[in-house]
Amino acid sequence: MPGPYPYGETVRILRTGLSPSRDPRGQPLPGPDESFDVPGCVVVPRATTPQVGGPEQQGRDTVIVGWSVYAPPGTQVRTTDQVMVRGVKCDITGEPGDWGRSPFTGTRGVVQFAADRVTG
Repeated sequence: MPGPYPYGETVRILRTGLSPSRDPRGQPLPGPDESFDVPGCVVVPRATTPQVGGPEQQGRDTVIVGWSVYAPPGTQVRTTDQVMVRGVKCDITGEPGDWGRSPFTGTRGVVQFAADRVTG
């Protein structure tokens, strides 16, 4: 059954719009806030292996908090977005995947993406 799921969670996609303006060095300036809520998502924790750095990072542990989010069909998620999941601001890691249309039922599938917060 495709989402939105009646007992799912609401996540907030944090998106900054494009601005035609540039700073003195020619870099684009942030545009207007285009954030939006996505209700009815399935949010599941994702097991991750801690990343081990080189000798310059000895004594520092990298901790990755991660979730897999299954959003309702048609949800527009970009790799440049961030997302609020359970009160934690996360980056979208990897390319969001649209499960497409079922060849058996014709229904649209979910949009899946990884949400990670890296510290350390």
